[in-house]
Amino acid sequence: MNDSKTSKICVVMPTYNNAGTLRDVVERTLQFCPDVIVVNDGCTDTSADILADFGEKITIVDYGKNRGKGYALKQGFKKAKELGFDYAITIDSDGQHFPEDIPLFIKALEQHTNALIVGSRNLNQENMPEKNTFANKFSNFWFKVHTGVNLPDTQTGYRLYPLKNVPNLRFLTSRYEAELELLVGAAWRGTDLIPIKINVFYPKAEERVTHFRPFWDFFRISVLNTFLCILAIVYGLPSRAIRRARRRHE
Repeated sequence: MNDSKTSKICVVMPTYNNAGTLRDVVERTLQFCPDVIVVNDGCTDTSADILADFGEKITIVDYGKNRGKGYALKQGFKKAKELGFDYAITIDSDGQHFPEDIPLFIKALEQHTNALIVGSRNLNQENMPEKNTFANKFSNFWFKVHTGVNLPDTQTGYRLYPLKNVPNLRFLTSRYEAELELLVGAAWRGTDLIPIKINVFYPKAEERVTHFRPFWDFFRISVLNTFLCILAIVYGLPSRAIRRARRRHE
């Protein structure tokens, strides 16, 4: 994994109170990528001690207060750029994503060097929470409205970002909806979005750790979609149409 093809790829892993899975996920990730940036998003459990045990094997970004996944990604991307990386694979620390799938992203990157590679889950698998299935269908619908692009899974956080195409790191939200913003912004700027199948693990409901708050999270998503609809009308869809017209005349 440390050859010339992958030396500019890092992993960005936001974490918030996932001490039960964090060590295992980091250890497995290091087997497939030697450059791991973990963003401590204000953890109040033993996560900081776990990360300290890795010493110089990982890079830690720590800002003390919980700011949300969007802010954590922003800081992780910022650090990745400072360290000279061209690409960042984002993975969750709760054990849902399989680090063993990292080679799938790298293989896709070899064929699509400027694309944003998006993991696509099997939403019908065992123990998949019903609210996740609904949220993804809801998000997929609005994503197509905003961009005209079909994606099978717009809610997964397992992705490979070409850092030069991350749109200015200015989010309308600092929470997990920022991942939807990143997809929309990338589509508006003409970045190819390439889905790949990934594995995902969902524990039984009684064993699951989640920071999802149904009412407030859906409320924030609805507000975000309203703003994105307005932006799509005045900027996103017109700019996409202009790019298409230019390509036809090239």
